Amino acid sequence: MMGWTDRHARYFLRLISKHTLLYTEMVTTAALRHGNTKQFLAHHERENPLALQLGGSDPVELAWSAQQAEEAGYDEVNLNVGCPSDRVRSGSFGACLMATPERVAECVAAMQERIDIPATVKCRIGIDSMESYEAFEDFIRIVADAGCDTFIVHARKAWLKGLSPKQNREIPPLKYDYVYRLKDEYPQLTIVINGGIKTLAEAQQHLQKVDGVMIGREAYHNPWILAEADRVIYGDRSRSVLSRADIVMQMCEYIDREVAEGVPLHAITRHILGLYQGCPGARMWRRHLSENSHAENADSAVVKQAMEKVEAILSSRTYNIAS
Repeated sequence: MMGWTDRHARYFLRLISKHTLLYTEMVTTAALRHGNTKQFLAHHERENPLALQLGGSDPVELAWSAQQAEEAGYDEVNLNVGCPSDRVRSGSFGACLMATPERVAECVAAMQERIDIPATVKCRIGIDSMESYEAFEDFIRIVADAGCDTFIVHARKAWLKGLSPKQNREIPPLKYDYVYRLKDEYPQLTIVINGGIKTLAEAQQHLQKVDGVMIGREAYHNPWILAEADRVIYGDRSRSVLSRADIVMQMCEYIDREVAEGVPLHAITRHILGLYQGCPGARMWRRHLSENSHAENADSAVVKQAMEKVEAILSSRTYNIAS
């Protein structure tokens, strides 16, 4: 989700679901150490519960980065051992680390020595020729023995040579049974399943077998699937579901503050294009935002105009059905 789940996207998603744990895009330890640390860790307090996802393979650097995250107010630090991109692999982190579980164990132990918040691991079920459940289980066992008790598992293996990151999300077959078996054999661990999950109904089915579900790109492109998450997944009957229009108006308040600080409108609106996904007028919503958000001095008025147009279409459809 690099380049996608920045602070603007997370603020927007938090308006839809109060309880869903949100993850940042992956931030490398080198970027935190040598870049603008405060800028990389910047987030609005309303985003919590929030996890920082780290990329790295040096225990010392990861421990330092984890401490910065805790001091910045994050609720979890997650080590990415699942990303298959060439750029990540050239930096000796991401999915290639599954070949060196002892190094991952050292990294987790080093982070846990420095922080009180959870240090978790996101991984695949294997890489390249590592195809057996036994090899996957061996990786989990070694890292768990170092103190990690939470694993987010993308239920596909990754081909580090020959497939692009996009292909690695689609071509290797999903093996949910590997993740289910892992939970059966390690009931003391918190196991979260990821990969190919597109609805809350599917999430509920998985939750009969594992402890949690991670939804990535589907939640970004079709964020309204989270609208019922607080009630259906978290059992919060007290929280009413806001309408899309309510979400837009609250987002406009945020936009006004950010634009006043110099943030260009399109940097925010690119994250809300999917709000009306599947609704009449969705294409018009996307087009209006895309065509007008880059204009000089563009502000929340652009978003409100788009909302008024799509809501008029929805009201017309509702009236016609009712009549």
